[in-house]
Amino acid sequence: MRQFDDQVIRDLEFDLVRVMLHDYCSQPTARLRTLDLVPWNDHQKLKKALNQVNEFTTIRRDAIAFPAIDFHEVEDEIRFLQARDSVLNEESFFRIYRANALVNEMLLAFKGMEDVFPHLFEVLDGIEHNEEMMSAIITVFDNKWKVKDDASPELKQIRSSIIEVRRTISKNFSRIMKEYAGKGFLGDTGESFLNERRVLAVYSTHKRKIPGIVISSSKTGALTYIEPEVNIQLNFELEALMDDERTEIRKILRQLTQQIRHQLPLIRNYQRILTEFDFIQAKARFAMEIDAILPELCDDPIIDLRKAYHPLLLLSNRRNNKKTFPQSLMMDRDQRMLVISGPNAGGKSITMKTVGLLQVMLQCGLLVPVAHGSKMAFFHSVLTDIGDNQSIENQLSTYSYRLKRMKLFLDSANRRSLVLLDEFGTGSDPDLGGALAEVFFEELYGRKTFGVITTHYGNIKLKAAQMKYAMNGCMLFNTETLEPTYQLSIGQPGSSFTFEVAQINGIPPAMIENAKKKLSIQKVQMDEMLASLQDEKTKFEHFTQNARAAGELASNAITEYEKKREKMEERLLKQQETIERNNKYLNHGRKMVQFIKSYNLRSKNKELLDEVKKYIAMEKTKIDEERKKRSLTKKVKKTQEENETRIKRTESIKVGSLVRLENTKQTGTVLEMDKGQAVVAIGVFKTKVDVGKLEFVM
Repeated sequence: MRQFDDQVIRDLEFDLVRVMLHDYCSQPTARLRTLDLVPWNDHQKLKKALNQVNEFTTIRRDAIAFPAIDFHEVEDEIRFLQARDSVLNEESFFRIYRANALVNEMLLAFKGMEDVFPHLFEVLDGIEHNEEMMSAIITVFDNKWKVKDDASPELKQIRSSIIEVRRTISKNFSRIMKEYAGKGFLGDTGESFLNERRVLAVYSTHKRKIPGIVISSSKTGALTYIEPEVNIQLNFELEALMDDERTEIRKILRQLTQQIRHQLPLIRNYQRILTEFDFIQAKARFAMEIDAILPELCDDPIIDLRKAYHPLLLLSNRRNNKKTFPQSLMMDRDQRMLVISGPNAGGKSITMKTVGLLQVMLQCGLLVPVAHGSKMAFFHSVLTDIGDNQSIENQLSTYSYRLKRMKLFLDSANRRSLVLLDEFGTGSDPDLGGALAEVFFEELYGRKTFGVITTHYGNIKLKAAQMKYAMNGCMLFNTETLEPTYQLSIGQPGSSFTFEVAQINGIPPAMIENAKKKLSIQKVQMDEMLASLQDEKTKFEHFTQNARAAGELASNAITEYEKKREKMEERLLKQQETIERNNKYLNHGRKMVQFIKSYNLRSKNKELLDEVKKYIAMEKTKIDEERKKRSLTKKVKKTQEENETRIKRTESIKVGSLVRLENTKQTGTVLEMDKGQAVVAIGVFKTKVDVGKLEFVM
């Protein structure tokens, strides 16, 4: 976005969105990116970023198997590896190993899904599954991420010696402690650890009776801590061995560092990929928190918001168990300037801020809380003037500040700009300020700028009604309950409901009536007419909603009827088939009954038996013919499939192909092909076979 300043961030509270994104990130690099987040200038890259967030949100919402983005950055490790003689520590190797493993898990998760999530997969472009570095690291470290005993023969020997010395020290100490405890020389604990050495806790009155070195004493002086003489040399030996162990471990880590240093470009890619996914995941988490989606993106300027929510208001109301009212509005080249009027505290500013904040969020690569079917485009600038913005430091009044902002707007506004002006024209004498505001309004309109303006000024409302590509809108007000409904209605200006709002806030009716007398009768009548029209429109919209609901109910009933009718017709068809089948069986039964009756009545039944046999033979012939027909159809189909398979297999075979002889496990390489014949090398032997008898392997 070419025009986007700090004032826009403050006016639209986009800084709070940045903070929320910051908290959703896991690592510092992504957190810094969120705090510096601004709209993109490159719209192609912006579309890719939006699609990446949309794809990642789909993965999380649909619970598609994908690894958790849980890692530690390897930026410090990259800097160390750039230094020639540097040695990475155990934690650094763990971070590199985890980064490698996580990227491998991502590649595995995307396998077969590259076309489903193409924009996310593009982040991994050029990276292949790699276990070489992981294998080198895991050879040195155990599952507790300590250097293994067998990482080198020297380390194994040193650690064996350490174990042996410690065993001797422990054995000596246990024997001595048992001896002096029996003599009553030791305190209740009997022992302690000082400077990582095991010492005896001796009553100070007996300290000279025990050979050894006095290490320290208790705060009261009642106990003296003595290292037994028999273990002094052994402890020195143990310290020397532990120093040897540290030296050997550093040697092993130096060798491992050298081994993976040539993988530095790959490690840089891991850092890039994981921090990018961390950033994408933060945006996806925020999208899921506010129920956001990716609207349809259009090339021509358009703002078609359906059931749009102000994200910060939505989250605040959700925490306080309050209802949030969505807004729907549509702006394009034919309706590019929207003037919203209505009562204070009725939602004008929130509606305007919703439009602005969602536009900025979209152009920063964030999904927005709107309903499906919404459409948005990219603007070159978003310009705001919201709040009084008085400045004591710069000695600016509200009106002076607004004039400076308007100067900025006039310098940069064009047909790809979105201007948001709150309480347009206020801050000065109503008549003079209103006149100047009208001129500004006409200038912005002439530049084909998109704009959402809130105002109480009648001349601005009137001007919007007269301009072809501008429109009025109002925040609805319930005149019966004297409460705002927080719903935007497009098409007519709204009353400010000044006296009604005053009545809600407890202003005495006598004072309100006195105020009305001070206005011209035309002004009062105009405001009452607007209020009446708005009330009528509210009722009309209520009736319209009821009619729409009734229409949907009727449509659903028709759909349900059609489904039931189709099911009934299907059932009738099945019943008809059953009836026909049963009639066939009944006819056969009647025929058999006739045979039986004839058999019982005739004295000579040979002719009757011949007739029965003839009938049965005819029926059997029909059944056999039907069975043969089905069998022949299956064979023809199977033969066709085998021929198609053989043709496909044959078409894949060419010189150099690896093939298998039909009905065998022997494979060979095709050396020559000519007129359906192929020369195949199987080991050291060559054979000439029909191509149709070969199976393509690779």
